[in-house]
Amino acid sequence: MSEATWSVGRVAKRCGVNVSTLHFYEQKGLIKSWRNSGNQRRYKPEVLRRIAVIKAAQKVGISLEEVKQAFLSLPDNRTPTMDDWQQLSKDWQQMLDARIAYLQTLRDYLTGCIGCGCLSMSKCPLYNPDDKLAQQGCGAVILEQAEQRSLADKSNTA
Repeated sequence: MSEATWSVGRVAKRCGVNVSTLHFYEQKGLIKSWRNSGNQRRYKPEVLRRIAVIKAAQKVGISLEEVKQAFLSLPDNRTPTMDDWQQLSKDWQQMLDARIAYLQTLRDYLTGCIGCGCLSMSKCPLYNPDDKLAQQGCGAVILEQAEQRSLADKSNTA
């Protein structure tokens, strides 16, 4: 069972992805295959779990790079066990909570101010007289500060 005997087509069909998706995941270092004597890709059955983790992560907005880093954090880059999945999902949940808090802040500021980027010239002198925020960096400084506060709040409560 632990031998790499699954063809690319079998894995793709079983996981509900295109063969090209498997090639892409392999190119990104998320999964690996071996070549048989006929130079055809072969996968171990455990690749199904790795792909399930990838697909679950993508559905909630976790990037492939973040998935790759999570896989690399596992001993010997092994396929995640149930305990590994519990830890990965807990870590990702904290990250998603921070993103949600940031998006809520963005939503709340969006109509009146973009944090000074600036879309509200009539209100801007109230929030940013003489463009004092320019000293703190470029872009939407107020929103970036709100995001940092949100991340700090989340890490203090964790």
